[in-house]
Amino acid sequence: MTEPLRPGKFLLKAVMQPMWRLQRSLTLGAQGMVLDDAGRVLLVKHGYKPGWCFPGGGVEKGETVLTALTRELQEECGVEITARPELFGVYSNAAHFRNDHIVLFVVRAWRRTRPPRPNAEIVAQDFFASHPLPDDCAPSTGRRLAELLSNIPRDEMW
Repeated sequence: MTEPLRPGKFLLKAVMQPMWRLQRSLTLGAQGMVLDDAGRVLLVKHGYKPGWCFPGGGVEKGETVLTALTRELQEECGVEITARPELFGVYSNAAHFRNDHIVLFVVRAWRRTRPPRPNAEIVAQDFFASHPLPDDCAPSTGRRLAELLSNIPRDEMW
């Protein structure tokens, strides 16, 4: 089981992340649309940015995108993937950082291990119906769910 993010580690990440962006020509993240049997989606609220969004995070050196997704879902939500997730899309997150990209998966086969307690990185997590989403849901989260569930054309911009 992965160790929860300690406040000191969270602070280090918050300080170092801007420096990493300057040093790297490209950053890559993996996120998951985790759906339960009732069609609800798992969302998290981070301590360092507003709004509800999909769980996930950065792909670290030496990791595959799927390995990063697996690690992040376990760390953030106590979710263990039990079958290969569906690759849904690769998005440019240029509004956040011009060379940032997000690989999004749909996760339908999973089981819950012990969800971590709220901490400095993930202050809350919950399952929500796809409509209506919480008022403070990140706009990109709503767009991606609409692309999946309403079959609207996909936008390659996050």
